[in-house]
Amino acid sequence: MIRETIVSTMNGAGQVHFAPLGIIAEDEGWTIAPFHPSTTLDNLRAVPFAVANYTDDVRIFAGCLTGRGQWPTAPCSKIAVPRLAGALAHAELAVTHTTEDELRPRFHCHVLCNIGHAPFQGFNRAQAAVIEAAILVSRLRMLPREKVEREIAYLEIAVSKTASVAEEEAWTWLIERIRIFYASTGENAAT
Repeated sequence: MIRETIVSTMNGAGQVHFAPLGIIAEDEGWTIAPFHPSTTLDNLRAVPFAVANYTDDVRIFAGCLTGRGQWPTAPCSKIAVPRLAGALAHAELAVTHTTEDELRPRFHCHVLCNIGHAPFQGFNRAQAAVIEAAILVSRLRMLPREKVEREIAYLEIAVSKTASVAEEEAWTWLIERIRIFYASTGENAAT
């Protein structure tokens, strides 16, 4: 099972970094598999702790991929790495060992604690669509343009039917990021 979260890590200087990542269920813990190179990868090597932040604010997923990575933080109870202040819940993780890989090293983590902060009211279809679009945006360099455009067209239906202002804002950020990406490659995005 993979759970979509916002992972917070910290570098040796204490600077926090948020990244939308699907963490992988493993025994009693989670595995974080950041792509090489990435800030999350560098941070986990420097400070082997992380926070899996569970949030229903999809603007954070979209924001982290579109240059909006600064979000309010709050201290954790067992580790120095901070959590998202607005997280519904969070899990504090300690890296126990690493499996090296050329593309995506795997950081196997033990859960130190799980803490709830607010009730989860469920996702609407637009929130799920924004998360799927965020995953596409994170892989623009790896996926064929036709696949991206086909999936964005399908996801847009859910956004147009069920989005609140927050989901519309997140969607706009992601669509703009796709346009900028294809413009930088000399192509105009159809989305």
